[in-house]
Amino acid sequence: MTRRAPSGNRRPPSGKRGSPSDNQYDVLIVGGGMVGATLACALGDSALRVALLEARPPEDVRTDAHDLRVSALTRASQTVLERLGAWQGMVVRRVSPFREMHVWDAAGAGVIHFDSAELGEDALGHIVENRVVQYALWERARDFSNVTLLSPAAWRDVESEAAGFRVPMQDGSSVTTRLIVGADGARSRVREWARLPVNGWQYDQSGLVATIRTEQSHRETAWQRFLPTGPLALLPLSDGSCSIVWSTSPHEAERLLALDELAFCQELEAAFDSTLGRVLSVGERAAFPLRVQYAAKYVRAGVALVGDAAHTVHPLAGQGVNLGIMDAAALAEVLLEAHAAGKDLAAFGVLRRYERWRKGNNLMMMAAMDGFKRLFGTGAAPVRWARNAGLSATNALGPVKHLIMRHAMGRTGDLPRLARGA
Repeated sequence: MTRRAPSGNRRPPSGKRGSPSDNQYDVLIVGGGMVGATLACALGDSALRVALLEARPPEDVRTDAHDLRVSALTRASQTVLERLGAWQGMVVRRVSPFREMHVWDAAGAGVIHFDSAELGEDALGHIVENRVVQYALWERARDFSNVTLLSPAAWRDVESEAAGFRVPMQDGSSVTTRLIVGADGARSRVREWARLPVNGWQYDQSGLVATIRTEQSHRETAWQRFLPTGPLALLPLSDGSCSIVWSTSPHEAERLLALDELAFCQELEAAFDSTLGRVLSVGERAAFPLRVQYAAKYVRAGVALVGDAAHTVHPLAGQGVNLGIMDAAALAEVLLEAHAAGKDLAAFGVLRRYERWRKGNNLMMMAAMDGFKRLFGTGAAPVRWARNAGLSATNALGPVKHLIMRHAMGRTGDLPRLARGA
């Protein structure tokens, strides 16, 4: 599919509503975050009528401070965003490449170092604020005449009709659609309404996030140290600061949040073994509970789940949003092919193809992240020795390390066409 270049119109991507006769859609995407907005853009410039429903339209990024929530976008996700015409809108704001990654165990001598130059790549990925990604996608979605942004708006109920669904809204209006896509996060109302069962468990961990400045340069490197209480990651930002994700016990996270700035910087510096020298300052801090969950079914007739509505993983490798972007690209490909072949895009058989495509890969990543979390969370001497020996051995085996790098960059597996590049 040929996609138009982004327009020069830089209007804020506020919601837009059609007239009452224009409230019939083929696809209603509930949730306008990064994944839902990716799906809307992936269905842009097609014959499908698409609505993106979001309670709060995104705000443009502030220039004076980084957002607390950032994502480590893989090269595959970058390719999707480039092909959708949204990447440039992110670049003109701010994206932060990381060219190397350094991982080590606080309880031993095991270490592994990844360098994009070994694969002839200019970066392993990019650290980007979530709001930058979302805003650029909304900005791009405005360029597609077949995509309608319904925001601020919230749905009240779903009523089945012969041709699909009628969705009454909180403001008294309503829309009709053949297919509802739940892109509304881990606590998905769409998943609950559709009675798609979900499994999972709560980790005894919270993720503490903040932006810090260090004495030494981050050298465009993502740093991760595995502590007995959980991984501590320092992610490079374009202005020289770092975004941190510190996984620790809920009680310890509360204690760290309550510290004054100097005391927190000193504790962080010690936890990170002064790898980047002194921690000079820290901005706003926040913490959120960590859990893993997965929907037993991604689809039923007329309904599909993408992103966190279908699966959440431990953030230690930053793969959550990348899995969601691949979900969006795969679902768009399935829907467009079905429509071109004259099939009912809301039929269970069509949607089941998307589920078969993505579910196995997502479960494998979820299991891997859970396994890493548990492997590095035990202090048993034999396990500690084995994991440190494994890190060092992998670091010395070039082909194995390169395979891990390509997988982490999203360069392997059954990728959607949007993720494969030219």
